[in-house]
Amino acid sequence: MKRRNFIKNTALTTLSASLVSPLVALAENREVTHFESEDLSATSLKDEYDVHFIALGDWGRNGEYDQNEVAKQMGLWAKNNPHDFVVSVGDNFYPKGVVSEHDPLWNYSFENIYTAHSLQCDWYPVLGNHDYHAEPEAQITYSKVSRRWCMPALYYTKQYKLGNNDKLLMLFIDTDPMLHADKKEYVDKQMVWIDEQLKKADDVKWKMIIGHHPYYTVGPRIKNYDTLTVREKLSPVFKKYNVDVYLSGHDHSLQHLKPEGVTHQFISGAGSELTPVSEGIAYSRFQASDHGFMYFAINNSKISVMAINATGKILYQTELTK
Repeated sequence: MKRRNFIKNTALTTLSASLVSPLVALAENREVTHFESEDLSATSLKDEYDVHFIALGDWGRNGEYDQNEVAKQMGLWAKNNPHDFVVSVGDNFYPKGVVSEHDPLWNYSFENIYTAHSLQCDWYPVLGNHDYHAEPEAQITYSKVSRRWCMPALYYTKQYKLGNNDKLLMLFIDTDPMLHADKKEYVDKQMVWIDEQLKKADDVKWKMIIGHHPYYTVGPRIKNYDTLTVREKLSPVFKKYNVDVYLSGHDHSLQHLKPEGVTHQFISGAGSELTPVSEGIAYSRFQASDHGFMYFAINNSKISVMAINATGKILYQTELTK
């Protein structure tokens, strides 16, 4: 090795050692720390509520009819507000559902539409009438493919803790078979299950049922066979067990209705194509034929509900207390 190269290399080695040694000593003296992903997330927002979710329905149209715009606003809302999961109230895929867990519509209408990081959470769906035109159970199977699509059965239940001792019970039900006489045996079995779940819910503070078809509406189906049939099936259950909220879609609008009794009907079916609403109906507290979604925040004393359109405007806000 030439003398000048030897001297240069020796000098660099000495300089490196002199710089590294203090850093090593500093690192050895520092306390070991651990970071969890939630410590680094900007979306870990807190408020006075224990459970928060977005409710969306009637959406699966390959991004058309403002589905993309609603999806973008959902992502922004979930980023800037406490958010735990998404509830889909059915008609997840137009025009005729999906044929399998590999159907391209999973990408065209779901995975490539709701792309915001804030929407990579659990989605709890129910089926709508359009989902029944192909293979409804494919939407159960897809739960094994997708990280966020969580549909364990055609009807199922979720329960959440509120405060120290109270609970929220959510029943996700399958309403389309209620409209078909040839599915009576299946419907009877489901009705027994609903009754059993509510009967053992004495210690539950809030009871919420999620289905696709409304039991009241001020949309085009006010006196439609679908609405009247579902009302006949579910009204006695709502009354018997003092169900607080029935959340549905089917009519493509945003609504809050309060017919006689305890139960509040919310319709969040404005995820893509819209249908008109009627004004001046006695049991209606709010109705809008506007693209958007609903946002629920729940604790042991109140439920806050907002209707938000595709531009981020809060169209309506209400609070249920008990």
